[in-house]
Amino acid sequence: MREIQTVEELEAHVAHIGGLANVVIQGVDLSAHTELLLSVSCADAVFLGASLAPEALAHVFADGAVAFPRIPDLPFDVYRPRLYAQHELFSGWVAGCDGSFADSADSKIYRWAARHPKGPHLPIVDALAQRLHDHAIDDALGEHLESHPDVVAVMGGHGMLRDQSMYETVAELGRSMARVGWHVATGGGPGAMEAANLGAWLAPYDDAALGAALDLLAKAPDFHHVDSYLTASQAVLDKFPEGSESLAVPTWFYGHEPTNRFATHIAKYFANSIREDGLLAIATRGVVFAPGAAGTTQEVFQDATQNHYAVFETVSPMVFLGSRHWQHDLPAEPLLRRLAEGRPYADLIGVADTAPGVMDFLLRHQPTDG
Repeated sequence: MREIQTVEELEAHVAHIGGLANVVIQGVDLSAHTELLLSVSCADAVFLGASLAPEALAHVFADGAVAFPRIPDLPFDVYRPRLYAQHELFSGWVAGCDGSFADSADSKIYRWAARHPKGPHLPIVDALAQRLHDHAIDDALGEHLESHPDVVAVMGGHGMLRDQSMYETVAELGRSMARVGWHVATGGGPGAMEAANLGAWLAPYDDAALGAALDLLAKAPDFHHVDSYLTASQAVLDKFPEGSESLAVPTWFYGHEPTNRFATHIAKYFANSIREDGLLAIATRGVVFAPGAAGTTQEVFQDATQNHYAVFETVSPMVFLGSRHWQHDLPAEPLLRRLAEGRPYADLIGVADTAPGVMDFLLRHQPTDG
């Protein structure tokens, strides 16, 4: 079914086709376009959160269309037609103003989601709103990826501080990946995730830009001081305003962590399980695991399961950044090699301690068919 997301697209479609049969109209305010709707057939059309005047609503129902109404009193659009833009979730936040993150769209949505204890038994309307929103994000993400086939994900701990050497290494890696034309994707949070998106953002600039950005970020290294943390991010964006695209896939399940400022396209979900599995699934060019704790270790074996059973018909490289961390402190790498024995992905497991080392492995190891 054809998807229509603006009034202009709807008018062009009607002019060309002569009707709205078998189309999906998503999140469009049609309250001032009743005459147009009454003039065409809407048989088997689907209206998702499209505002309709009563006369138009009666017409589309009579034609056999389906209309999903908006859910009132929500701080988000459950039928949004596109991913969140770089600054969209920070609407209401003011750089340099302590406490203003609480006024941001990101924070308001988290507070709405956190009204009830985490668990499978949310009030039915809240659960429906979350599912509809995440479905819309799924659809928008699929459309986004149509023009970004080479996705490489960088996973890692949210607790990595901006003034740590590994943060700089991950940023260098994100920059290198963007420069060879790969689409960098992360979990969208602070720490290693922010570092990779930062590196991708700075890819068009000379290498010295990263050092200058790190100096600005070091003034607020810990995301727990959220307003100063975000103000330092804004200082980098002000100094380097024309960066490269990258993707973030965060979640309001961990909504106390701010979405990082350096990703240009943000697929933010309520359901963390969908977000984690989906991020790994789209990373067909490979996944890099920077040092992390329980969450990152879980992602290692989620990705391993996808490769082990060739769930998505593509087996992708897996690279551990930080040999001591992954071979001794949390020895996931040797366990994974044992698990992979005799499987196609056994030769796609690498370990490196530097950004050039990771890039060398990824460039020498292509994804394979499962």
